[in-house]
Amino acid sequence: MAKMGAEPVCVRTLHSNPRFSRKWRASRRLRLHSCPPLSLTVRASLSTEDKDKFYKELGMFSLRKKIEDVVLRAETLAPAALELEEAIRIKHEETIRQSILWDDLAKSNEVLIKLADSSRVVDALKDLRYKAKEAKLITQLAETDAINYRLFKQAYSASLDVSKLLDKYEMCKLLRGKYDTEGACMIIKAGVSGFYPEIWAEQLLRMYLKWAEKQGHGTRVVEKCLSKNGGINSATIELESKYAYGYLSGERGVHSMISRGDASVSDEAGMAAVDVIPLFLETAPDLEIDDEDLLISSPSSCEAQWGQTGSAVCIQHIPTGLRAESSGERSCFANKIKAINRLKAKLLVILRDQGIPNSRSIKNDSIIDLWSQQTRRYIFSPHKLVQDVKTGIHLPDLNSVLDGNIEPLIVANINSRQDCDTVDMV
Repeated sequence: MAKMGAEPVCVRTLHSNPRFSRKWRASRRLRLHSCPPLSLTVRASLSTEDKDKFYKELGMFSLRKKIEDVVLRAETLAPAALELEEAIRIKHEETIRQSILWDDLAKSNEVLIKLADSSRVVDALKDLRYKAKEAKLITQLAETDAINYRLFKQAYSASLDVSKLLDKYEMCKLLRGKYDTEGACMIIKAGVSGFYPEIWAEQLLRMYLKWAEKQGHGTRVVEKCLSKNGGINSATIELESKYAYGYLSGERGVHSMISRGDASVSDEAGMAAVDVIPLFLETAPDLEIDDEDLLISSPSSCEAQWGQTGSAVCIQHIPTGLRAESSGERSCFANKIKAINRLKAKLLVILRDQGIPNSRSIKNDSIIDLWSQQTRRYIFSPHKLVQDVKTGIHLPDLNSVLDGNIEPLIVANINSRQDCDTVDMV
């Protein structure tokens, strides 16, 4: 693989390996314990030179402690994970050797994809183990010198890479739900209430684009409908990276911009709805829909902005009332294909949630309306705060969140879904 940080590492469910599960849980407990407090006092009588030396040594101690924690976490997790992933890769290789691939092209393609994924995971874990050893060795070399801050910084940089790889591996391990491994199509629509919904919708678009860029996801803005008052009426982005849907599915719902934080009297300066559906990367959505259940129309909004003339397509599923649109392609036929795939993706998620086999069995009263699902509140005054309604997480740094640093919110949502799945199993 070209860049380890460029895409999440894909991984299978690992509950079948007790040895790995114990070590993984131990590594998570290790990270929950904070470092012991360092209670040191700098006497007023120390000279400026002695104080500078003291603070430099204190900084080196902090770096060394962080490096040691990451290395220990890698040494705890990586060996068992690598052993398991190599066993899975060998199993896929044996399956290929024992079968005649050309007899069933669909099955052979599925096996080859799984083999490629296994090889990518094995390479990622080997790279992780190498970087952990590198960080440990540099730290040991730095300790041979009385003060070598440069080497400690180099080791710390290597440990950051290790920590990011471990985080991605562990998150992908939790993303084992149906369609979690797929890419994501995110549709942002401005609300009709509030003072600046179109401007707020554009700000959300920038937030998600910045997050995707920092995470290394391949992202395209495929549709954007500009507002006459500034901002956007709607926008559609496609994230063509594995696990993008698993990461972002918790973002679905209403995101509100609040002008005042008083719970009794709060003004919603803007509202926008975010819809997230799977973007199937390897195969087309597997769902049959009767032609008589579809109503196809050609809306005229936003076509001129994207250089289209009569090519936008809107498809409605008559039994459920669900709609899907596409206007970013050059031809009406291409937009029709994309719109039907988006509609199928929406229906497949509903089938999964309701536990039913086909679209004829969908219970319309069980479909959750997008605009009735509160997801997050962004409070701008009198104090700045981000309130995640689904998980109860509060983040005080609003500007950081709007700058794309939404990983804590995403991780909290993934863990929340994991807890719900565990309760359902019990």
